Amino acid sequence: MNRLAELASKRTPWVLLALTAFVFEITALFFQYNMGLEPCIMCIYQRFAMLGLLGAGIVGAINPQSTLCRLIAFVTWGISSIWGYFIAKEHIAMQNNTDPFAFSCAFEPNFPSFMPLHEWIPSFFAATGDCGNIDWQFASMSMPAWMEVIFAAYSLVFIAVVASRLVIKKSL
Repeated sequence: MNRLAELASKRTPWVLLALTAFVFEITALFFQYNMGLEPCIMCIYQRFAMLGLLGAGIVGAINPQSTLCRLIAFVTWGISSIWGYFIAKEHIAMQNNTDPFAFSCAFEPNFPSFMPLHEWIPSFFAATGDCGNIDWQFASMSMPAWMEVIFAAYSLVFIAVVASRLVIKKSL
């Protein structure tokens, strides 16, 4: 438990968080531009959550000894991984629903008006696909199902690291 708690004070785990998120972002762009799989609004939100994980890793790696950097990185990591999990879960429900009126997928991301990312960087944030389509599967799981697993893993690691840090602090 001590070893896990100490990881957050080292640079390498934060770089690993950023690197894995970066690889997933590159993979999403590969699927979009090389394989022709158009991202839907839920894909864009999951992409944004993954960017949050990338940002958390970068902030944590800047100065892992700084309590403020770690706090910002932990909050961003927790929000991004848990929010991404729930978005992926909702996306799976959209794909598995047979009633076309039960779920509807918006055509434009609902980013804040002061940050319209889909207008600033449409090649990365524009939603051009349909949420209900299952255009790709691997091992009988759709892309949102894989994203649910990925975000669940990020969330579980986050919970384990935070819990271990709390347990260590309490025992001091």
